[in-house]
Amino acid sequence: MTDFPTRPPDVIAAGASASATRPWVPGAATGIGSLPGTDPQEAARLVFGEVPLLPYLPELPQRGPGADMIGRAGGLLVDLPVEVQPSGWRLAGRPGRDLRRARDLLAWDLDALEEQAQVYVGPIKVQVCGPWTLAAALELPSGHRVVSDYGATRDLIESLTEGLRALLADLSTRLPSAAAEPSVVVQLDEPSLPSVLNGRVPTPSGYGTVRAVEAEVVRDGLRDVFAPVRPGGRIVHCCAADQPVELFRQAGADAIGLDLTSSFAPDLDAIGTVIDDGAAIWAGVVPSTDAAVRFEQAREPIRRLWQRLGFASADLAQTVVPTPTCGLAGASPAYVRRAMSVLRDVGQSLLDDSA
Repeated sequence: MTDFPTRPPDVIAAGASASATRPWVPGAATGIGSLPGTDPQEAARLVFGEVPLLPYLPELPQRGPGADMIGRAGGLLVDLPVEVQPSGWRLAGRPGRDLRRARDLLAWDLDALEEQAQVYVGPIKVQVCGPWTLAAALELPSGHRVVSDYGATRDLIESLTEGLRALLADLSTRLPSAAAEPSVVVQLDEPSLPSVLNGRVPTPSGYGTVRAVEAEVVRDGLRDVFAPVRPGGRIVHCCAADQPVELFRQAGADAIGLDLTSSFAPDLDAIGTVIDDGAAIWAGVVPSTDAAVRFEQAREPIRRLWQRLGFASADLAQTVVPTPTCGLAGASPAYVRRAMSVLRDVGQSLLDDSA
């Protein structure tokens, strides 16, 4: 396999995201992306009703292939058709039924979002599978993962960037608020990125792993995909235990989504560093599956984190956005409503604490 080259240091430094005005208002709460069910109209109504300060485009993976995270991102790719195989999504020689289905499902979701947003003015979030999680999941025609091949990975990153650019252009024609600030917030989902960095992506046989990709290359790939997104609205979400928050910030992320409820201790130094540098934290404080969720339980991890970091309370609501720990596709509809209601209350409480 060809080694991944890195960019010159001056190019890397120039790409770092500067502190920018955040599109969302202090006290906002939002979701990660996926929801249970199969009705995009119902999902869009739920989102706009329960998290009205930062609604988002719902994902409904229970509809099957093409509605899942990898399939949806595959549908965005430009000049890289994909298809479903028994082992998962794979690059294909030509467009086929699976690709058409993925694109149709996204179009139906966008139609539902457009209908709900007609009387809404403010930021709207969309989620896209990040380039490294996509490269770790998507297969080459040979059955090997795309991330195992440098040239294929570069092609995938370029294709995803163009697909995201086209999606944002489509949204600018559909949504009243997308043509001007505040606009569309883009969340890159990167649950597999730590595995890419640490050489834990399995080979087809399952007996080996793909060589680790250097941090500088990972950073550059994220930055490339973020290029079409306006500064201030670039988010990376990673619910893994060893998320590289400083790398995310170096790649241009304006906010970093992480799980504050898990048993692992967050890297306080790294979190403090990125906040000092102007980044926001999207704090996962509500479980992604049915649980006895209460306001106090959801508020406490944020309070504890802010206390340990020692930042001023006046900065809390503008820096932290409460979210679920991950997508809610595996939860019941009743739990989803309850979880979003709690998140909305937590967001308001942060605003009250910052007053």
